[in-house]
Amino acid sequence: MAFDAATYKSTTRQQWQDAAEAWNAWGGFLATWLGPATEAMLDMAEIGPGHFVLDVAAGAGQQSLMAAQRVGASGRVLATDISPDILDYALENARIEGLENLETLEADGEDMDLPLGSFDAAISRVGLIYFPDQQKALANIIRALKPGGRFAAIVYSTPEKNGFFSKPVSIIRERAKLPPPIPGQPGPFSLGAPGTLSATLKQAGFRNIEERVIDAPVVLPTAADCLRFERESFGAMHQMLSGLRPENQETVWAEIGEALTEFETTDGFNGPCELVVAVGTK
Repeated sequence: MAFDAATYKSTTRQQWQDAAEAWNAWGGFLATWLGPATEAMLDMAEIGPGHFVLDVAAGAGQQSLMAAQRVGASGRVLATDISPDILDYALENARIEGLENLETLEADGEDMDLPLGSFDAAISRVGLIYFPDQQKALANIIRALKPGGRFAAIVYSTPEKNGFFSKPVSIIRERAKLPPPIPGQPGPFSLGAPGTLSATLKQAGFRNIEERVIDAPVVLPTAADCLRFERESFGAMHQMLSGLRPENQETVWAEIGEALTEFETTDGFNGPCELVVAVGTK
């Protein structure tokens, strides 16, 4: 079956509308898990006081708020996402932290119409991987950057290095009898092979590209906690299971929970996760 980008986008938008509350509720854990990689992304983008920053596929905006803190009152951050509900949480989180320099915009990264050369930097945390046309999204980002502006992104590396995620996805594919991803199809590991993210940025016209690999284990008390995190927050998994009866879905979730116990240790759950962070300059 041919990949249908329009249907995929519609489904993805609804997934994040549905998962918005849960994703935001896991914000403290996300900050701990993705915090070091996020700091690296912001450092590599050279985000500092007074900068205007674009965050593409911002979600509930935890990394947007980190950028807003860096740019200070004289700067601003525009958080964009395909889901308006999840952006509402980003605004609320900014209000809670007393940040007045964060704005939001409901926008598909492939169709953003932003003023030419208006941002000092742009970022995307595990968002670029889900665009059907990554080059179209990058063209919009590079257009919105000022000359010399930097874009930095975080993606998952390979399935083998991300067992906390790839093992459940593999089980779902097998039980739901789903075909393997089509080459070039968006997905969590679409930019994870060594050098792929850098090559993608180079193709888009970025220069002075730098890439880093960061170990980011998913540390939780038990495998059951990881199962709850994925079940509550990873809408794509629910979509992959949608063709099964509810009772069969429950059976698959139970199998995933059992499989995740492989990563339990005497100190708790430690799920393998490896991230790639890359930056390029306009």
